[in-house]
Amino acid sequence: MSADCLEYEVTNRGSEPADVAVLFGWSGSGGRLSVDPSVTQRALAPGASVRGRVQLTGGPVEPDRPVGGVPTGPVRPDPLVSVAPSSSGPSGAARPAPGVKVVRVRSVPTAEAPSEGGACPASGVRVYADRGDAAMGLRVVGLHLENCGTGDLVLDGFPQVEVLDEAHAAVPGVRTLEGGSAIATGTGADAPASRFTVPPGGRARSSLVWRNTNDASSDPVNAPYARVRATPGAAPVMVTPELDLGTTGKLGVGAWVPVGP
Repeated sequence: MSADCLEYEVTNRGSEPADVAVLFGWSGSGGRLSVDPSVTQRALAPGASVRGRVQLTGGPVEPDRPVGGVPTGPVRPDPLVSVAPSSSGPSGAARPAPGVKVVRVRSVPTAEAPSEGGACPASGVRVYADRGDAAMGLRVVGLHLENCGTGDLVLDGFPQVEVLDEAHAAVPGVRTLEGGSAIATGTGADAPASRFTVPPGGRARSSLVWRNTNDASSDPVNAPYARVRATPGAAPVMVTPELDLGTTGKLGVGAWVPVGP
């Protein structure tokens, strides 16, 4: 690599403020990267562009990746966001970055962004997805809920989950099934639905379960996003589990279960 600093420009082509996450990687030519740098821009206004830079050497460790992984084929462009990487030469002017490409771009509406910490959302409830686990084509991603508000939260059954494509549109033909056992047993998402109260500071969890199985019956489904509502009518949260559903067309959703005492 002839430059230690990657400069980039992110443009929000959507109609609402968005949190944008970009993963860069080695293009296969030029110097190989020691890590895959990633950047996140929060609350990027519609039509706005922002420039930034990230160190290509001595930077942060490679980030955790969701169980769906990073696509190995051509990158499908995000229709809502554009990203242009470049490197800075000796004069400081931006130029195309050798050896660097955009591996993945993900954007969620800022109003629906998941929250693991910081200020409590206006809803009083945090919902986010973990990195997940994968084995032999079976995928399990945890959904986590924290009541960071001041009142009790009653959960009764399953979160509502809608599978979304790169443009945040619902993916047709995908069936969401109640219980992880609808996909596989022993995933930890087999508990029956029950009604319980999550007090302020309390937590609960659920899981998304699917198989990446493919046959010749139809085209495989790869949907990066899922819109989650903790209860009917709750504020939506858009998570990014990278749902590589194959040709199964099925997603199992575990019931909410309390966490801790």
